[in-house]
Amino acid sequence: MKVVVVGAGAVGAACAFHAASAGLDVTVVDRGPVGAGTTSRGEGNVLLSDKEPGPELDLARLSRALWDEAGDELGAASFELEPKGGLVVASTGEGLAALGEFAARQARAGVRVERVDDVRKLEPHIAPGVPGGVHYPQDAQVQPVLAAAALLRAAVERGARTRTAEVAAAVAGRNGEVTGVRTAAGETLPADAVVNAAGTWGGELGRRLGAPVEVLPRRGFVLVTEPLPPMVRHKVYSADYVAGVASSDAGLETSCVVEGTRGGTILIGASRERVGFDTTMNPAVVTRLAAQACRLFPFLRNTHLIRTYRGFRPYCPDHLPVVGPDPRAPGVVHACGHEGAGIGLAPATGALVTAHLLGRPWRGADPAAHTALLPDRFLTPKGAAQ
Repeated sequence: MKVVVVGAGAVGAACAFHAASAGLDVTVVDRGPVGAGTTSRGEGNVLLSDKEPGPELDLARLSRALWDEAGDELGAASFELEPKGGLVVASTGEGLAALGEFAARQARAGVRVERVDDVRKLEPHIAPGVPGGVHYPQDAQVQPVLAAAALLRAAVERGARTRTAEVAAAVAGRNGEVTGVRTAAGETLPADAVVNAAGTWGGELGRRLGAPVEVLPRRGFVLVTEPLPPMVRHKVYSADYVAGVASSDAGLETSCVVEGTRGGTILIGASRERVGFDTTMNPAVVTRLAAQACRLFPFLRNTHLIRTYRGFRPYCPDHLPVVGPDPRAPGVVHACGHEGAGIGLAPATGALVTAHLLGRPWRGADPAAHTALLPDRFLTPKGAAQ
């Protein structure tokens, strides 16, 4: 089977890795270098802590195991896999009670959670007076571009090829099935299946392939400090981050997220706003994020920021990624719409896409069991009002 994967970010690289590992003939096409799009604008989160029990958490739990397998096979140091754990903190007693209820639901779904009364035992430099939190020892972090590059390099070692080109349209067969893609330069790449792993641009690529899906850009900012000695041991964020992830509000939302990196810099987030593909720098967002981080970790008041970066998270209105074959265009398989979780969910997405391509069980479960992720949910039922 010939497979064209469109997108060389973390999700596309993972799809190529799993498909090539299964013996498929894979070509990865992207208009830029590996990880140059949304992947290069993320923090590299591999999280269970922010996901409500359901299909996304199921995907995240498998991905967490697959990241460890990738670390064993490809070398964890090559993409800075750090099983640092996460610490979610509440600012009020009411917030702590709500966080405890959320964690209890996750624990029943198989996530390891540990209630923490004295958060300063885990994070000595956190502000005094934090009433408590929940420790998630399974949370981890990777360097996102290095992770995408490692997966794609391993796919190439298994026979995959890479091309730099922009996909303009699908090539359709006599019965409407996809038989390849046509690039903007007019070249035709034959394929039995085309994987839409175009991230934030997955909606536009879906349209070009005759299978539009509702994937929209959601802009986010991340701040980077000067390198410091180890000061933040875990990924630390306030409990309202979970609400921000689940929100459908188009306006600006911020919540405090602070974590260290292997290089000594500290990453500060997170913001979300739906402003289309507007890349304008917004100093007010930077100021708000910095102030939130300083309240949580007071030592940051005397720390210099060295840069900020911003990018677009591929947002679906129901906050679930689109993973699976599209009935409107036989041969098109979607793997996009992961919002801010694309890095963490990439390995399981690649495994699920490969299972769909082969029509095989997915790690012991039928791929059809994950119907909540299929693009069918965006289709208007026959006879319904348009």
